[in-house]
Amino acid sequence: MKKPLRTFSGSYVALVTPFDHSDKVDFSMLDRLIDFHLENGTDGIVALGTTAETPTLSDEEKNAVAQHVIRRVGGRIPVIVGAGSNSTLHAAELARRYEDLGADGLLVVTPYYNKANKSGMRAHFETVAQATSLPIILYNVPGRTGCSISIDVLTELAKVPNITGIKEASGNISYAAQCARLVGDGFCLLSGNDDSIVPLLSLGGSGVISVLANVAPRQTHDIVASYLAGDVSRARNLQLSLLPLIDALFIETNPVPVKRAMELIGLPCGACRLPLGPMAQSSVDVLTRSLSLIR
Repeated sequence: MKKPLRTFSGSYVALVTPFDHSDKVDFSMLDRLIDFHLENGTDGIVALGTTAETPTLSDEEKNAVAQHVIRRVGGRIPVIVGAGSNSTLHAAELARRYEDLGADGLLVVTPYYNKANKSGMRAHFETVAQATSLPIILYNVPGRTGCSISIDVLTELAKVPNITGIKEASGNISYAAQCARLVGDGFCLLSGNDDSIVPLLSLGGSGVISVLANVAPRQTHDIVASYLAGDVSRARNLQLSLLPLIDALFIETNPVPVKRAMELIGLPCGACRLPLGPMAQSSVDVLTRSLSLIR
């Protein structure tokens, strides 16, 4: 079976999960966020990723959020749903559930904390892939999970028909280059770091799964679209001009800064659930100044 080329491309927002004052999922705000992205050029939505605070969501909440996003989007842009777990059986169960709900693809993170060996890492992703017919994007983010997908394991996983890409968030450009060299044109490389969208595109990447896009959807879309249209200079200049904001969005643990930033631009999404606490005022001051770049 031949893989489709560039299954996913463009700017995909790593959508936050809005909470109300009672710490419940705020579905009316979720509607506002989805409409905001549909109106501002976002090419796809990733629900239930790291930025969505999935470790603090119950399975019932995850199911409700996924279903709500898929229904609200209504097929206008792709919806990728995070189906990661450090339990392989649970991840496979989530994959089946989100396929039934109508997701367009799945984002599956490395099995955090367990520190799987190579054979276990490969078997984990293969098992999840066998549980669904949806395209799967692997998620490599060792800074959050404590483990990474080795290049030799990645090379084998890229042969699995419905494993069609990787969100690369290691921050290691040498690793990203190895991904690009080994996996070929039928496997999409998506940046998982907003400060290196253009560098990964230059290696053959097809887009980004972005925290920045929560507050600057049009600009993030334009970085990718400009590069893919051949206007490398515009893409580079946009990337560099937004670096102060990107840095501010990661001045503390994600998604603490981005949720505060959304409040500051008029899209209040509530506080993060514990164990993520409020930002230090000094960080808020830096974040507030950086938001002038998109006003």
